[in-house]
Formats: sequence, structure tokens, C-alpha cells
Amino acid sequence: MNKIKCECGHINPEGTVLCEACGKPVEGNQHIDGNDQKKLLNMRYEGSARRSQTYRKSMVDKVWGFFSSVKVGVWLIVLALVASMIGTIFPQEQFIPQNAVSRDPAIYYEDQFGLIGKIYYLLGFHEMYSAWWYLLLLGLIGVSLVICSLDRFIPLYKALKIQKPRRHETFLNRQRFYSESKEVSDAEIEQVKEKLKKQRYKITEQNGHILAEKGRFSRWGPYVNHIGLIIILLAAILRTTPIMFTDEYVWVREGETIVIPGTNGEYYIENKKFHLDLHDPDDERFKDAIEQTGAVASNFQTDAVIYKDANEDIPGAEPELEPILTESIQMNKPAKFDGYTLYQQGYQENEFSSMTFKIHETDDEDAKAIDSFTIDLFNPESEYILDNDFRVVIDQYYPDYYLADDGTPASETNYPRNPAFVLLVYPPDETEPEISFLGIGRNIDATGENEYKIAIQDFDTHYVSGLTLRVDHTLIFFGIGAAIFMIGVIQGMYWQHRRVWIHPKDDGVLLAAHTNKNWFGLSKDIEKAIEQTNIKMVEDRQELDK
Repeated sequence: MNKIKCECGHINPEGTVLCEACGKPVEGNQHIDGNDQKKLLNMRYEGSARRSQTYRKSMVDKVWGFFSSVKVGVWLIVLALVASMIGTIFPQEQFIPQNAVSRDPAIYYEDQFGLIGKIYYLLGFHEMYSAWWYLLLLGLIGVSLVICSLDRFIPLYKALKIQKPRRHETFLNRQRFYSESKEVSDAEIEQVKEKLKKQRYKITEQNGHILAEKGRFSRWGPYVNHIGLIIILLAAILRTTPIMFTDEYVWVREGETIVIPGTNGEYYIENKKFHLDLHDPDDERFKDAIEQTGAVASNFQTDAVIYKDANEDIPGAEPELEPILTESIQMNKPAKFDGYTLYQQGYQENEFSSMTFKIHETDDEDAKAIDSFTIDLFNPESEYILDNDFRVVIDQYYPDYYLADDGTPASETNYPRNPAFVLLVYPPDETEPEISFLGIGRNIDATGENEYKIAIQDFDTHYVSGLTLRVDHTLIFFGIGAAIFMIGVIQGMYWQHRRVWIHPKDDGVLLAAHTNKNWFGLSKDIEKAIEQTNIKMVEDRQELDK
């Protein structure tokens, strides 16, 4: 690194525009001939040497220069905003409704939104916020913020720390606020100092040269903003990891105890009872909604017990469930336990739990049943031996029956929402079965030669409660980042960095002043300080910069 020595004796880094100590323009880095000599000094970053503006040879220099550009940072933010908006056009994959006909994204988006939805899915926008390129974009914004901050903060901090009360006359007479006064006494200068102190200026002196300064901390506002934004970006990236964020949906049937997904098998939930309350059909407030949907829920809740597996740390051991919480989970009233939160999100009515079938002769449907049997739809047996020596074998079971495109029966899900069976019925002392296909609204004699017919005699249903388990350890980081960002906004918006220089000469004094904003406020400070003295009010020479 080349060093540049000023006539004041201070050694400045290469690329310095104004001497860090006295403020004199550094030759070779500042035009001082002709009209430029009369122009106001560019006080941005105090004329300090910025790495991005000085070194451009190596690849590191070029990368540093690229990311230190404010334009590059703005464009990265614009791209992230556009991508984020595209991600809100249709629901993201994790927000596909649980009761959708198909939760397969390849089917759902085309089925719900047509060709545009299919294109949306094919382009990968259905999982926008976890896509590698979106996370990379956020990372590049973070890199840009870090490099922009370091490129400007470090040299600015050094320049403000090194500044001395005694400044070169060229530095003073090329400030926006400037005046020259004659016949100024020491008592008048002391009076100005005292009045500036009362206005909370910090006074520093050097051989009669005075620097009055206040509000320097406001200069760090933008960099505090950057720190807050970096924390927010890190939180957004961490939110894609299961350690920091979990959002799992689970269906729990009445009377069922299952492991809670997303807890590594440590916690279980039992649905003791589901409650559903409906609004009065005569209530005028909900009349239109009831006419459209048939019913509007006023409350739905799950009476649940949360268990913890005491043997969770023992591989292969049977779960030993210990109740840790009994709670009625309602909308806007979640259950909280050990850092987890369970929300009531939805429900399903009248899901089949068991079906009872009767056997009778095919030509006498009204006759008394020969025998009957009940199938547990969640845990069906493969064979049922009846009291009258009939034997029924379940050959095929379709919990959620539908007919595939090729004409073959299939099951949409593993839940008994539309159960159908292929049953083999063995009459007493017979070795060849009769084949029947049976379901809701379906009773088919597969061969047309059956002597006995099976029919649905009764069925039981239950409610299914839809719960969401959510763990979000990133909220605290979002909150901290937002708080730091707002501190930076307030810091830079409501305070200003104001400086006043008093430079004694044999026949008077030079008075100059600078601020990063609110020149009117600085003018009023100076006016109060010099009243009843011979020091002239500073002149605003903003037109010199045009």
C-alpha cells in the first residue's frame, strides 16, 4: 500500500481525498485548479480512502468492488422482492389445503389454477422460499451489506477519530457554511465556546483552534440498519432448517394416540374428544354463509392429552408414555409444551371408523340376516369366521376408493373416507368362495352366480381433528433484527452530526461548519452562539457546488 504524507505530517492511505488530520485536499486525488478550487469539498465519508475505489487489480479487489456498489445491493433487493411477490401468487406447497382432492403439487396446481398453475409448478415457484437460488439471493444480499458496510464504515471511523481541531484553511474556506471576521477578542471566543457547550457540543482545542462537535453517533445509523438487516436475513435462511423451524400437520382421530411428527418420536398426542358447535341457522349474521355452506362452526376444539416417552433415549424400547399436559385446543388457543405449540387448524366430519355387514340369500333381501360381522376400518382382520360357519376373507381393501384412469380400483389415501372391499365369502362346507365387491353405494356380484349377498347393515363414524405443530426459534432473531434496524433508523433520522471550526488568525477568526443534514438547525445553533459578538454569521454557499 502506497502512503501519502500531508504537509501537516499525517500519513494517509492511498486513495485519500482529504487529509484525515487537517482536511487539506490530497494532491493527485483532488482537482484544485481553475473553478474546482472554488467548489465546496465533497465531505462524503470525510474524503477517506475506500478500498473499493482504490484497489482494482486482483480478483478479490474486483469482487469487493462489485459487492460494495450500492446499485448492486439495490438490484439484489429488487430481485428478491420480485421473487417474493411471485411466491405469493399461488399458495406455497406447505399451504395446500389438507382436504384438497389431491395434495400432490404436480396435480394440485394444474387442477386448481389451470395452465398457469402447471407452469408455476414446473418453474419451482411452489417451494419458492426454500429454493436454493432464493436462499443464494438472500445470501448475496447479506454479502453485499457486509462489504458495503466495511468498505465505508472503517475508513469513516478512522477519519473521524483522527480529525484534529486545527484544520487547513483550504478545508475551512471550501465548506458550505463559512465566514471571516475581524477584531474578535479572546473573551468573545470564550463566550462562543460556552454557548456551544450549553447546546451540548463537545469542545476540543489545539493551540487556540477549536472544534465543536455533537451528534457524531448519528453517522453510524445506516450501519446499524445494515446489522439489523443482516440478522433478519440470517433468520430467514435459518428458518429453512428443521432445527430452527418446524411446521407439521397431523390428523388425530377421536380415541387415537399417535406420535407427534416433528418431535423425533419424543411426544405423543391422544384425542380424547372432539367438539363441534355450529352457529344458529336463524342468526342473521351468518345467514348468507350458512346458505352457501350448509353450516358455520362457532367453535371446534380437541380435548387432548400430550404424552412424553420416558424411554425415548433407549433404542428399540417400547414407549412408556407419561402425560405432561391436558388441554382443550381451540382456534387461537393453542397448547404449548416444552417449546412446541399445537394449533387447532381444521377437522373432518363423519370419517368411517367401522362397518357392520350382514349376509343373506340373494333372492330374499328382506329376510333376516343369516349372520353379520364388523370390520375395524383402521385395523381390519384378514379373515372373519362367523357363528354359522361362514368364513369371510378380505381380498382387497381400498380405504379411499376411486377408479383410476386405466379402469382399475385404487385408494387415494390411507384414510377410510370412501371404503370399498373385495370380499371372498366361503359358505359352510364350501371350498370355493363367492366373490363380492362392496362399497358405499356399490354391491357387485363379481361372477353373477352368488347364492349369498353381503350388504352394509350399520356403520360408525368419528371426527378427525387437524392440528399443526409449529416450532419457530427464528422469531427472536427477527425481533432483534427489526429492533436494531429501527434503532438505526431513529439514530440517523432524528440526530445530525454537526461540527463548527473556529480558526484564529492574526487579524481575526475563520468560522466554518458542516453537518450531514438539517443545515437550518446548524445555522440556528451558530446564530445563538455568536450573538452579541463581532463574529460574522456564516454564509450559506451552496450555489458554489452547482
